[in-house]
Amino acid sequence: MAGFGEYWRRLKTRMVKEQLPPEDIAAGWALGVFVGCAVPFGLQLIISIPLAMMMRVSKVGATLGTFITNPVSIFFIYPAQTFVVNRLLFRGSLTYAKLAGTEWTWVAVRRLGAEVMASFFLGGFLLAIVLTPLAYFSVKRIVIRARALRERRARRKRLAGA
Repeated sequence: MAGFGEYWRRLKTRMVKEQLPPEDIAAGWALGVFVGCAVPFGLQLIISIPLAMMMRVSKVGATLGTFITNPVSIFFIYPAQTFVVNRLLFRGSLTYAKLAGTEWTWVAVRRLGAEVMASFFLGGFLLAIVLTPLAYFSVKRIVIRARALRERRARRKRLAGA
């Protein structure tokens, strides 16, 4: 089984090999992260892929970026985003333990009430506002640096063979 390092290398290679400008690759990833944070799990790809097609940005990035929320991470991210916004805006009585124990299905969240639903969605948008620019600038930098390194290596190889 591959570790995180191998997973990261494969992901980075996929980013860099896309035949798009770095800005379009980064915009696709940023779109995916935004949708992954702001849209509930299960609806994300239905939204991110058509948006990426309309915006003419990386569909791969828009797809993989949504995986910021996945079947494992939602049990940490959703309670945290809901708890923070509930405390900040509603001065709610929700405890993190109660939210962490929530099933995070539509039925379970609706049962917790309108305040929790509002906290959940506002928390998702808050997280999206923070993480989207980070995703854009990080991916853009990764792509530009990796392509420059690849070009330097190719140039050295050409010079060595000449």
